[in-house]
Amino acid sequence: MKISGLVITFNEEKNIGKCIDALQKVCDEVIIVDSFSKDRTAEIAREKGAVVIEQSFLGDGPQRTHGLPYCKNDWILNLDADEFLDKDAEEFILNQKYLEGNYDAFSFRVKNFLGDKLIDFSGWYPDHKVRFFNKQTARPSDSIVHQKIIAQNEKKVAVHILHYGWDSLDQIIAKKNQYSGWHAQQLLDQGKKVNSFKPVLNGTVAFIRCYFFKKGIFNGIDGLSIAMIQSFFSYMKYAKLLKLQKKQK
Repeated sequence: MKISGLVITFNEEKNIGKCIDALQKVCDEVIIVDSFSKDRTAEIAREKGAVVIEQSFLGDGPQRTHGLPYCKNDWILNLDADEFLDKDAEEFILNQKYLEGNYDAFSFRVKNFLGDKLIDFSGWYPDHKVRFFNKQTARPSDSIVHQKIIAQNEKKVAVHILHYGWDSLDQIIAKKNQYSGWHAQQLLDQGKKVNSFKPVLNGTVAFIRCYFFKKGIFNGIDGLSIAMIQSFFSYMKYAKLLKLQKKQK
């Protein structure tokens, strides 16, 4: 069974070569949907044998959907440029275990890394993501950020994706700040309304959940930092939504 690798990119010259090399272990083609990167992302991808489609960023879900017609195979391995299959996930795909049962999407566990350190606390593990699906019956949602795969019969499997998303806490904070703005706009478009207490309440609950209930407290300064970042994200998402609501009025 042949598989298409699909990756959306923007300024990913650091990762894209390694990402394509990894995908080519299990895929017979790799499709890159690039948002007009300013660096060598597209050039490196072409040198590695990938097909590069240039498209201004439409949002997380729509950008992935845009790439599907360029994939010649039904089964899609849709990773981000900083994600790689762990050995158990490679074996799952190469041994065609996904053909056992009538499933059209598979949710893998994600190991998130800060540099070389695994973040296996504060609710960051196991972090499940559907990155492998059959495009005949499953598809990305239309969400601008953190899209999900809409499938008829999804299955969680205990194999892993390795996510090397950040080298520093600064990068996590910057990304969470960006995502909070996208989330706020998405909530506004969905007609979501909040009051002035929502940012503080959700930020506080997020911290308590991550630091105390999700074992951040047992992981020193890293545990405290991650819990505070999650609190910041939850607070800013709704604070920005309040601003958008007032602007809309």
